[in-house]
Amino acid sequence: MSPIELNKRQEEILRIVKGNGPITGEQIADRLNLTRATLRPDLAILTMAGFLDARPRVGYFYSGKKPGSDITDTMNNMKVKDFQSIPIVVREDVNVYDAISQMFLDDVGTLFVVDKNACLTGVLSRKDLLRTSLGKQDLTTIPVHIIMTRMPNITYCMKNDSLIKAATRLINRQIDALPVVQEHPEGLKVIGRLTKTNITRAFLSLSESHEL
Repeated sequence: MSPIELNKRQEEILRIVKGNGPITGEQIADRLNLTRATLRPDLAILTMAGFLDARPRVGYFYSGKKPGSDITDTMNNMKVKDFQSIPIVVREDVNVYDAISQMFLDDVGTLFVVDKNACLTGVLSRKDLLRTSLGKQDLTTIPVHIIMTRMPNITYCMKNDSLIKAATRLINRQIDALPVVQEHPEGLKVIGRLTKTNITRAFLSLSESHEL
């Protein structure tokens, strides 16, 4: 990943903090004639990247880190296991009608298909189910293993993978969710799921942890 490039406002924030720290977000906003809410994303980026240190009820400090330093040090410490959610799985002999019902009941966009040993054998997306339901065939007679995506075309992640690594897989493959798996003698056990929503919440939590 290339070093982060700061915009003019972020550079001005660094100048203010360097000359006046510790200083609160409200005080920085006043100096720039902006609202605290407007500055929140910039302060979050500068703090995550290590340019600023933040202390609750005290303010922001200049860390001494130079613009152009790599942001990955902070983000690579965020692991899949800390942000994954409960997987929604169906057996491979479940019919398409029941899978559609399961997807709506759990309000998810992806179902993971497992065998009798609870090991990953396939993935079902909304598109897979929609494509099948457009025909005139009886959905209660079609098992999901006929329409699911199978290995080796399934993209997955492990619980100790970095969140950035998992996010890159989601983006590159243009999918909504990754199964989080663990290796077992029988195969890959599904132990979680990671979605774009999980990743968004993770980075928001990193930002919110520095709110002053």
